[in-house]
Amino acid sequence: QVQLVESGGGLVQAGGSLRLSCAASGSIFSFNVMGWYRQAPGKQREMVATITSGSSTNYADSVKGRFTVSRDNAKNTVFLQMNSLKPEDTAVYYCNAIWYNMVAGVRFQSSAWGQGTQVTVSS
Repeated sequence: QVQLVESGGGLVQAGGSLRLSCAASGSIFSFNVMGWYRQAPGKQREMVATITSGSSTNYADSVKGRFTVSRDNAKNTVFLQMNSLKPEDTAVYYCNAIWYNMVAGVRFQSSAWGQGTQVTVSS
């Protein structure tokens, strides 16, 4: 029911920049956490950056100082500004959203994923 639509991926030279966006829609009006993950060939999917509804952020060590995650809560949209891109940043980037449902007083986590967008950084 919840859908995440991504855009902004592409091909860029090393040192360049890209800005990814992800718009979430559905019956959920507020997502506790939104973020970005990536998966390179032969590697596990890894967290890149996350941001809470209170704008608390978390970054992978490999992207700190280069990437910035932000969100527009009114539009349920999350962004990833990627600067100083490196070839090792090449991967499929996935948008993720997390929210919670209360059942019999117990909190259950739900999540949704975007379709993924390819980011390729050439040297």
